[in-house]
Amino acid sequence: MRMTEIASRTEAFSLVADGVAAGLVAPWRLYLARGCRYLSLSVGERSEWDAWRIHLGCPDLTIRVYEAEGVVRRSSVAEIVQSGCRIAIELIEDVDTGDLCMLLDEPEVTP
Repeated sequence: MRMTEIASRTEAFSLVADGVAAGLVAPWRLYLARGCRYLSLSVGERSEWDAWRIHLGCPDLTIRVYEAEGVVRRSSVAEIVQSGCRIAIELIEDVDTGDLCMLLDEPEVTP
């Protein structure tokens, strides 16, 4: 099922405008796939991700953790299909591996 570009843009921007009007922070990136029914919203913080996920009613969650160039990256994606359009909300968080090593060290005990 294909949508025209104008209808896709209208639907995408209406969805974001409705969320912002409801008090959500606007996504920092909006990706609308050309020629298919897929919309991706990228947010910058976990609280924003949770707010959009709850607002859209996204029951499907995927969390992936991987290492790249000394950084552990966590990618959280929530997806839902509305009116035949797959909508994904994505959050990518970086954690420095040096910070992880500090978590593994035993704290010093002071007498």
